[in-house]
Amino acid sequence: MLPTVSKGRTPSTSRQPNPLFPHYLRRIIKWQQMDIEYTFWQMLHLCTSPKVVYQHTKYHKQTKNQWARDDPAFVVLCSLLLAVSTLAYCAAYDHSPGHAVFVVISVLLFHFLITGVVLATCCWFLTNNYLREEAPNSHVVEQRVEWLYAFDVHCNSFFPMFLLLYVIHYFLSPILVAHGFLPVLLSNLLFTVAISYYHYLNFLGYDVLPFLERTTFFLYPIGFVIILSPILILSGFNPSRYVMNMYFSQWL
Repeated sequence: MLPTVSKGRTPSTSRQPNPLFPHYLRRIIKWQQMDIEYTFWQMLHLCTSPKVVYQHTKYHKQTKNQWARDDPAFVVLCSLLLAVSTLAYCAAYDHSPGHAVFVVISVLLFHFLITGVVLATCCWFLTNNYLREEAPNSHVVEQRVEWLYAFDVHCNSFFPMFLLLYVIHYFLSPILVAHGFLPVLLSNLLFTVAISYYHYLNFLGYDVLPFLERTTFFLYPIGFVIILSPILILSGFNPSRYVMNMYFSQWL
């Protein structure tokens, strides 16, 4: 159970509007200012050595005095890769250009951006109100999780899940959307691994912050997913068919 909100804390200046956010938005349209090479390095290591990525987050805090990225390159590249993968699905399973545009926009908005904003806001609220360590005395500067950092954590966690559920899933989709026990088994295993790894990276993102405690709370959803997976397999539920039917039901 989560502890109650701690009392007796003095207001922090970090509650004030962060000037980083407008600067972050302005840089989205300035491609030449984005560090694309470093972003690809992060994407690679999120799949192979995620702790190394969050070790660099500590260095970023030491040099720029903020946990969040000031470079929107990760969000831009994720959005572009997601759009390309969605177009690949449309090319394989759709025959209407208008519907393909609808699918790409809806996937970008609801699968990545809107869901990311909601999850980041929930984690931001949860960590700041329930998981921060008590300050030993009133003279210690109070630290808080930046909302933009919470969104960074979501983006980091989303990328390996994107590779599993959008890229690898695409190449396996002829098998995964078929009828039978094997497609149900493979589809559930793929979704279980992807969702579990998402929550593991989410945990790493908050565990690296030295002023948070009980961050193992972010690992609890993995247990729920592992328990739910065999139930779905035995019931014959195929998550691949379910998701694909949302967009391409007339062609499956």
